[in-house]
Amino acid sequence: MTKRILTHLSKADLVMAGIIRAAGPYKLEANLEHTPFEALARAIAHQQLHATAANTILKRFIDAVGGGTFPSPQQVLEASDTTLRAAGFSTSKSAALKDLAAKTQAGIVPDRETLLALEDVAIVERLTQVRGIGRWTVEMMLMFQLGRHDVLPVDDFGVRNGFKLAYGLRKMPAPKVLAAFGERWTPHRSAAAWYLWRACELHKAGTLPTPTERTKMPRLPKRRRAAKRAKKKVANSSARKSKRR
Repeated sequence: MTKRILTHLSKADLVMAGIIRAAGPYKLEANLEHTPFEALARAIAHQQLHATAANTILKRFIDAVGGGTFPSPQQVLEASDTTLRAAGFSTSKSAALKDLAAKTQAGIVPDRETLLALEDVAIVERLTQVRGIGRWTVEMMLMFQLGRHDVLPVDDFGVRNGFKLAYGLRKMPAPKVLAAFGERWTPHRSAAAWYLWRACELHKAGTLPTPTERTKMPRLPKRRRAAKRAKKKVANSSARKSKRR
């Protein structure tokens, strides 16, 4: 399987082939240890925090709310805001945890078996209904917990920066442009993202290969540009009318 992935990426993209040669074997393995509820609760705890601080908060949370084991949705709903704040959760994170627990009980956040049977798009649509859970968080879950092979987190800083460094760009690509470029990596975009993270490490170590040719980035479809021009034209027209009044 791994050999097929690397062969596909290398044939589809010469720059990616160079990253693969420099970084070595693909080593992304799914971790199915946590339930969807626990995985998302842990993700909420880690948001905007260093891993050490987040793990300290999680330990307090587990001890105070779950009695030493990871709390159930019902235990989270029954926990007071004072208890959650004492564990280290902010007001917004406490609200997110409560919403996650409620939506888990309502079935919006399903159990692992149900989740595994859903398509990526359906998982994103369902889980982003939870307060504080955005697309990036779900994409990380798809890659690292569910082992999905065709996820390209185009909003991820490391992925975009790795692309900029590896492909010799002056600035990081816009997410939509990176998504269009990344179509060539389908159906192994998770592996491509993993190698773009490795590109950042290779650059830091001074071992990132120099691209052999200039990368031509895709342009947004003409209809999008036309729509933007039309919108701008309407705005300018409205502004002129306002001045005449």
